[in-house]
This record gives sequence, C-alpha cells and structure tokens, in this order.
Amino acid sequence: MATAGEARSWARTALRGIGDSLYTPFRGPDGDDIDWDAYRTLVRYCVRDLGHPMLWCTSGISEFWSLTIDERKRLLEIAIDEGRKENPDVVVQACTASMTAKDCLELTLHAQQVGADIAYIQTPMMELHGGEGALRFFSYIASRTDIALGMFNSPSSGYVLSPAESARIYQEVPAVCATKEGAFRPASSRLLHQLAPDLVLWECDRTVYRAGWLRDGIVSAAQLGTAGYLFETPTRRLLSEYWNLVWAGKLIEAMDYGRESGLDQFDVDLGSWWTCYPGRPDYFTHWGGAFKYAASLLGLPIGDYPHSRPPQAELPAEAKAQIEKAYRRLGLLGVAP
Repeated sequence: MATAGEARSWARTALRGIGDSLYTPFRGPDGDDIDWDAYRTLVRYCVRDLGHPMLWCTSGISEFWSLTIDERKRLLEIAIDEGRKENPDVVVQACTASMTAKDCLELTLHAQQVGADIAYIQTPMMELHGGEGALRFFSYIASRTDIALGMFNSPSSGYVLSPAESARIYQEVPAVCATKEGAFRPASSRLLHQLAPDLVLWECDRTVYRAGWLRDGIVSAAQLGTAGYLFETPTRRLLSEYWNLVWAGKLIEAMDYGRESGLDQFDVDLGSWWTCYPGRPDYFTHWGGAFKYAASLLGLPIGDYPHSRPPQAELPAEAKAQIEKAYRRLGLLGVAP
C-alpha cells in the first residue's frame, strides 16, 4: 500500500498493465445475496489464469450503487486475499465512491486498513457544486486517511470535471496521484496533462495510444479499470498481445494486430450495450447485466441471478443476441477458461 506521502512516486512505477474491473455475481431471489465463491473464482481467473497485474474493485462494473457498505468491504477483502495468494505483487485498487463523504471515508479507511494499494473516488454523483465541491470532497477524505488516492472522472456521475478542476484537485491534495478519464474526451486529457504533467493518466479513448500519447508521456501504461478479462482467454491472449505492442512502442504492429485479430471489429460488433441503456440513450452507464452476460459466454461464473440489482433494467434478448454474435465472430466462444 502506498501512503499519501509516497503516492506520487509510487504511482509512476506501480501502475502498469491491465487492471480488471470486477463484476459482482448475485444469487438468490432478486439477487439479494452475493455468490462469494463465484467472485473468488473471478479474482483467481484474472490474476492467475490471465496474469493481469492489477484489480479494480467495487466500481461501476461491480454496481457499487446497489451494494451495501458491508458487501463492498467484503468484496475488497476477498479480492486482496485471493489475488495476493496468486500474485503477492498484484496491485489492488479500491473504488470508494459513495453518496456521502462519511460513507466514502469509512470505505477509504477500510481500504487502507486491509491493504489496498490505492483508493479511487468517482466524481460525486449527488448535489455536486462543480469542481469546488469535488475538491472539498477529496480534501475531506485526504485529511482523514493515509493512502494514495485517484480520481475517476466518469460521465455516469452526471458531471465531468474540467481539466482545470482536476488539476486543482491534484495540486491541492498531495495524496492524489492518478486519474481514470472515462469521458472519452482526449483533448481534455491532453490539456490536463499540460496542467498536471506528473499525474498518472488513463484515457478511455484507446485511439490516443495509437497516436503515440504513451510515448509522449501524456498517458500512462496502466489500464485503470477495464474489463480486460472479457477480451481474451488464457489460450487466446488477444488483449495482452495488443497492449504489449502498444507499450513497446510498436504502434504500426499494434494497429495491424487490432485489425487482423478481430479486436477492432469486436468493438463495432458489440455496439453500446455495456454502457448505454436504450431507454436513456444520452446517459453513460455501466450496465452490469451486459458485462455479466458476456462473462457467462466465456464460461465465467456470474451467480444464479444474472441481472443487475435495481435501479438497472434487465438486459433484453436483443442485447444478448448481439453480444453473443460478436463473441462468435471474434472466435472466443467455446474456449473454456
């Protein structure tokens, strides 16, 4: 675990590679319980079978808004326990966003106490008074904890911090060392880098990596919270092969590989089911049922309640058919994990 004082020097070397954002497998009537064995299996699969060096816990894909504080704590504890049995050096990232600063503080202190490496705080989702309010939120948490902190700037919060607002948080809160820029606005990420050049930055728009932004030091070699386990299997390491080329600076080879392996077409074939509910097309979401359906196609356990908890809707048959067709075209179906 990196303390607040060590955060920035630690982040520059420790945050590297594919970081898997873990889903939550539900079970029982209405998904009121969690299938803990299935969750342990998912952690071992990501760390041992795929060899991914980072875990991203209790964030959007995990449906944190539907989990109790006790459930979120236990999910993190299991990820640390199972993950470090397989790889003592696995970097565990805890997302501690909550509707209240006090609940976020409780979760962040817990992450610190159980040995998470860093806590990420998504831009507050309720009653946020812009960048000033976000700064107050981060300052409140940082003044009461001693762990590295990261920003998660997602449009699912309903408000996206401007580059100047994010840079101010970085400048005034020394524990903040990294950010996941999830709004797909690369021009803003470039400006943020200019304002805070030592901030470890992950841009969700992957085209910037092909444009040489990693080589130029604008973005980092860390995927901060992606569903990497849904893009490859232990016997077909599509995503790892692609990113290894990018990280090695072999951009032409990476572009060729993305096209020839089917990864580029896979993005097109999937459509927007993972992040868009058709009944609210202007809203960016993390549709838990869609991620878990994809996982089930790869043979991963998702619990006996395959849907998301409320307030998310159930995944329609149309989505399942499109997702399955995309996986068949990519050639990953029938390859047991």
